[in-house]
Amino acid sequence: MKVEQIYTGCLAEAAYYVHSNGEAVIIDPLRETAPYLERAKNDNVQIKYIFLTHFHADFVSGQVDLAKATGATIVFGPTAKADYEFHEAKDGEVFKVGNLDLHWLHTPGHTLESSTILLKDEEGKDNCIFTGDTLFIGDVGRPDLAVKQGKLTAKDLAGLLFDSLREKIMTLSDDITVYPGHGAGSACGKKMSKETFDRLGNQKANNYALRADMTKDEFIEEVLTGLSTPPQYFPKNVMMNKGVNNTIDSIIESGARYLDLDEFRSRAEDGALMLDVRNQSDFVKGHIPGSIFIGLDGGFAPWVGALILDIKQELILITPEGREEEAVTRLSRIGYDNSNGVLKGGVKTWVEAGNSIDTIETIAPKDFEKKAEVEKLEIMDVRKENEYNSEHLLGALNEPLDTINSNMEKIDKDKTYYIHCAGGYRSVIFESILKSRGYHNFVDVLGGFGEIKEATDMPMTAFVCPSTL
Repeated sequence: MKVEQIYTGCLAEAAYYVHSNGEAVIIDPLRETAPYLERAKNDNVQIKYIFLTHFHADFVSGQVDLAKATGATIVFGPTAKADYEFHEAKDGEVFKVGNLDLHWLHTPGHTLESSTILLKDEEGKDNCIFTGDTLFIGDVGRPDLAVKQGKLTAKDLAGLLFDSLREKIMTLSDDITVYPGHGAGSACGKKMSKETFDRLGNQKANNYALRADMTKDEFIEEVLTGLSTPPQYFPKNVMMNKGVNNTIDSIIESGARYLDLDEFRSRAEDGALMLDVRNQSDFVKGHIPGSIFIGLDGGFAPWVGALILDIKQELILITPEGREEEAVTRLSRIGYDNSNGVLKGGVKTWVEAGNSIDTIETIAPKDFEKKAEVEKLEIMDVRKENEYNSEHLLGALNEPLDTINSNMEKIDKDKTYYIHCAGGYRSVIFESILKSRGYHNFVDVLGGFGEIKEATDMPMTAFVCPSTL
């Protein structure tokens, strides 16, 4: 028996590859099929099933293409409906993979079809559970994503989740391993641990939502308190996961092809969005006017999904050399399939043709401190609200990056803002969006709040642990 967790850090997502005696199952696969096909080929096993714990909201899953490539059966939980053929599992149904038995546990709450898979090993002993978004390490799945107006409220779903956890999961042995669908950084929960698996007994003891003496009403209140607004692309990904989409190979073929300067410029003039995915330091030093920055070396896909409102927006890319296909692949994972080429030679091609570039003014934390001592500065903190509430510079205004599309009117074009995030990635995204919309009076504080705290004595609020907020 082999159980492998395949973790994708950018999405904080875990897929699973399980095989025994020549047969395999893939649980919650990403869109690209190659990682699973290669593993099965190397191990000389046949992929028999593709299990989906639920219809995912934060990424486009690859079950349809993987089933076409392998002949495997797609399996969803009770009540699921989709535009392609799949097997609707019954609560308690057993699926055999080699010498293993995988028991389907219907655990609604995150969504109505949400399910957990219990794996029994070759000796028939409970070994582990694949919990999808029902149970995370340190948290549980948010119950506000599958609300149906007039039919189902977040409180209704939270009540179902309470019952699922108590009746289906907490009754299992403390010794089994919990393999969740996500880790820290995912917007599918609020208090997820950086650990990506754990013993169930540890979760019973330490996960706030599994407290033994918790009433249903207490659970509903606690699990619904402090939820941020879900990213706008979530419902769009759910709809894609219920349908049949373009293959990732065709998307990469179109999206990663090179554009000469004339075609690149023409597409931009026709409304394509110029997306620069290089490192933020390169973007700051010089970028094509009107382009926006969301770098590959950060939380790339989730920020694209949060900030580019039209999932069908045509994108033309400026990438580091050799990372063209990576950029298109990571965009397609969240359903941004309309990439239409990469500027060959990047910013260098643009400059060599005699075009001007734009830059972002920066300031080092020490110089920022000295300037703040002699004049009143407009300081803007673009971290999330809970980060800001945990600790921030005195007098700083909080304008979280994820709300920039709805709060742009709050920013005064005539004022000069000194902008920072935690480490310098998000602030440059924020500033690039400002520049693309005609705002130019701002300065980026290099290294963000972390460097300000380390290198200066600027006055700050008292620290409050984010987990207590």
